[in-house]
Amino acid sequence: MNQQTRNSSRSGGRAARRAARASALPEHLRPVRAGMEGGTLKVLTEAQIERIHEAALTALETIGLADAPQSGIDYLVAAGCILGDDGRIRFPRALVEDTIAKANRTVTLYSRDGKTDLELRGNRVHYGTAGAAVSMVDVHGQEYRDSTVQDLHDAARICEQLDNIHFVQRPMVCRDIPDNLEMDLNTIYAACSGTFKHIGTSFTEPSHVAPAIEMLHMIAGGEDKYRARPFVSNSNCFVVPPMKFATESCEVMEECIKAGMPVLLLSAGMAGATAPSTIAGAITQATAECLAGLVYVNAVSPGAPAIFGTWPFGLDLRTGAMSIGSGEQALLTAGCAQMHHFYDLPGGAAAGASDSKLPDMQAGWEQMCSNVMAGLSGLNMVYEAAGMHASLLGFCHESLILSDDLIGQAQRCVRGIEVSDETLALDQIAEVCMGGPGHYLGTDATLSRMQADYVYPTFGDRTSPKEWVELGKPDLIAKAIARKEEILSAPSNARFDPLLDTELRSKFNIHLPM
Repeated sequence: MNQQTRNSSRSGGRAARRAARASALPEHLRPVRAGMEGGTLKVLTEAQIERIHEAALTALETIGLADAPQSGIDYLVAAGCILGDDGRIRFPRALVEDTIAKANRTVTLYSRDGKTDLELRGNRVHYGTAGAAVSMVDVHGQEYRDSTVQDLHDAARICEQLDNIHFVQRPMVCRDIPDNLEMDLNTIYAACSGTFKHIGTSFTEPSHVAPAIEMLHMIAGGEDKYRARPFVSNSNCFVVPPMKFATESCEVMEECIKAGMPVLLLSAGMAGATAPSTIAGAITQATAECLAGLVYVNAVSPGAPAIFGTWPFGLDLRTGAMSIGSGEQALLTAGCAQMHHFYDLPGGAAAGASDSKLPDMQAGWEQMCSNVMAGLSGLNMVYEAAGMHASLLGFCHESLILSDDLIGQAQRCVRGIEVSDETLALDQIAEVCMGGPGHYLGTDATLSRMQADYVYPTFGDRTSPKEWVELGKPDLIAKAIARKEEILSAPSNARFDPLLDTELRSKFNIHLPM
């Protein structure tokens, strides 16, 4: 009886506060949101940035890149590059600097419904998924299995419900579809039918771009509508580090640019393997490679939307294993963000992934470390920020859900500290201390800012040990599983109109069940 009375008296105020927090806030009052300004963290000095820039220009001018397709050679030579007798294309310093000056400085990544468009410029920060994981993490049996098109569709559906996941670049490969063309097309279908948010995808062959564009035109309602608001972009590994073009990927890139699709210029060297082992050296090579890509894009179509995708990864030099959850990885990403700002170009890099095999304590510290540093550095696009495990080999739906909480806290760090007459709160201090209650609990000022200033975890537990026991010792993973099942039990909000779906299925071999 006493326990029931105590719980009732304590829970009334808490229940009211929880109800208030659960109610939807107007966008301008939300404590965190897409596109907040970062950039307060500076891991490189201005002098160091200049040295990296000069080194990158020297590398392009003296070393250059090999293995461009003939079409790329034609574009680049026409733009002013030099094809050497050794087959390497070298980039005169003046050409690179001129390209930087005329490149597109603002890229908008459109959503399909127009409600979550992302404007990439300056220090605006956005978090989302990415990757090409080949396995799914089964948290029930603590096992790994092949990823499927259903897993991708489910990931997109989950992302649609998570406020702190701002875009959905394909996080895993549909390994149940052996035909590469069908895999590429089903990747677009599964993602687009799962979320309205902007989607990033890759193509395995240049010939796959045309049918994919045809599908996107059908989904958009016409070529003109897709070109006006391209809601799918191309994640393109146009280089094979160190300093070589990826021939077929470059041909894919050319086709995507012609189709009006934004391109992520992705350089993913491994520090100590395919990039220098030093953080500065890895950033320099990635910068040089992406500058080459920028010249390439603008040679094909001046001002085409491109994201400067420096993605150098860390390596455990003792074993040769990837160390994407390391402090070195966080520094690589933060340093790359500063190079993007130096050039005033929309940019992206990898953060938020873990080397841990499961959503455990190791995953938590690794994911938070790089996500916070990426956001504070003002990285426009924080790729692989949620759900990625096993050094990019595994993806986890439950971890994706928990990452929404984690990224919410990271974004609160990005938002920073506002200092004004109101937030300095001298009037509150005087009122509380001189004739007031001696505390700030329940004051109008405190209650008025409880939602606008504070980010509250959805799944994180802040109860006392006693309350935790009374609530049945709730488990974080179990709560994530329940939320996943809740989301996936309802139809997808982004599902296609039945007539459109019928047309798509008659035109393309869609593997996802109806």
